[in-house]
Amino acid sequence: MGYNGASLERKTLAILEILQEAGEPLGARAISRELALRGVDLNERTVRYHLLHLDERGYTRLEGRSGRSLTERGREEVNNALAVDRIGFVNARIDDLACRADFDLSSHRGRLVVNMTYVPLEQEGRAVEAMRPAFEAGLCLSDLVLRAGPGEKVGGMEVPGGIAAWGTVCSVTLNSVFLRHGIPVESSFGGLLEMRGGRPSRFNEIITYSGSTLDPIEIFIKGKMTSVHAAASGGAGRICASFRLIPASAFDAASALLEEMKKSRLGEMVLLGRPGQPFMEVPSGRDRVGMLVAGGLNPPAAAEELGVETSSRAMATLVEYSALAPFASLARRL
Repeated sequence: MGYNGASLERKTLAILEILQEAGEPLGARAISRELALRGVDLNERTVRYHLLHLDERGYTRLEGRSGRSLTERGREEVNNALAVDRIGFVNARIDDLACRADFDLSSHRGRLVVNMTYVPLEQEGRAVEAMRPAFEAGLCLSDLVLRAGPGEKVGGMEVPGGIAAWGTVCSVTLNSVFLRHGIPVESSFGGLLEMRGGRPSRFNEIITYSGSTLDPIEIFIKGKMTSVHAAASGGAGRICASFRLIPASAFDAASALLEEMKKSRLGEMVLLGRPGQPFMEVPSGRDRVGMLVAGGLNPPAAAEELGVETSSRAMATLVEYSALAPFASLARRL
């Protein structure tokens, strides 16, 4: 595929998507950094070369020193891009981030995968109070969070004016920790998990990672399909969770590793099935063990449910473990 085809090659399509999501002009350096976060390795000079060709085709335009912005034609190209070209993107990003994260349990050093949620500053107080019950109920992988204000940078991206950014630990961090301890993890799907009496019951809706071009958790939240606040406050509701598989031979090692992770405030809601047995009414297959992991975006989902304007991105970036703090202690400072 090239510049004269019906759609653009994967790398240039990624550039257009970044400009569309930004909503403001970006320079080649900022685009190169964001591409790296998405697993696309293009240096600043190469990005500039691609932008020149996109200018010629009318997909982008130069906005002075601010960088490039997307034209209407460019926006149409992104929206009309063949979805089949992007199938498997979520699985690929999970594997990429799991390999790049390097958090070490013994030293408590290294990087974890985080989701990012952006809220207007004037609504931040409401967001914090809405998220609190979900953290207290343990409806996430970890209660560790980060908070960044306007102008601060997280993962190379600057927080816009008038916005507060909250980072929550992404479930892909578990993949990374398991991988570093020799346990391969297969990410099967993201779904809506029904909670009854404060305990997981079964999945109501699922979207496989391999067959989706978008993160399932983001879809459920923006589709107003969650009831995290009800689950946190009353024990019954639907939360976001993912289903993973590990080898049955790794069951004992995985159980021990999950206990070790808790010493680092990780593994809040992670449940293991039994080897070869269905788990949460989901078949695990022979010589496999099902594993349920609560979504890190559940607390922000509760804020969305209560009318807070949120914009969340799963698997957003990598941050140092030392940059995170328990939600309760961070919330007290605001």
